[in-house]
Amino acid sequence: QVQLVESGGGLVHTGDSLQLSCAASGLTFSRYTMAWFRQAPGKDREFVAAISRSGSITDIADSVKGRFTISRDNTKNTVFLQMNSLTPADTAGYYCAADPRMTSATMKSGDGINFWGKGTLVTVSS
Repeated sequence: QVQLVESGGGLVHTGDSLQLSCAASGLTFSRYTMAWFRQAPGKDREFVAAISRSGSITDIADSVKGRFTISRDNTKNTVFLQMNSLTPADTAGYYCAADPRMTSATMKSGDGINFWGKGTLVTVSS
């Protein structure tokens, strides 16, 4: 019954901001390292950001560093991705991922992760 449900995507213009949310259920949320990935049409899946169980450690991809911030609220079973200064290169489906064993560093590859959400689409027009 584990479920990760992303929300907050939409169509925005270059320079706009969006905050994505991933609501988790069916798991002990605080025991899971959480991450965001994205995949644009015709492109490989790309790591975006990860956050440790307590939220004390974050790992941000170089491509979005300085613009995106990952955070979590363990009382709400939710992880967030704040996206600022969006560009068309950020257009992709954004996916939430959870794993009880991996660190934020080892989640970067996207391999062997226990749970994935269905994604939310972010489209940034020029």
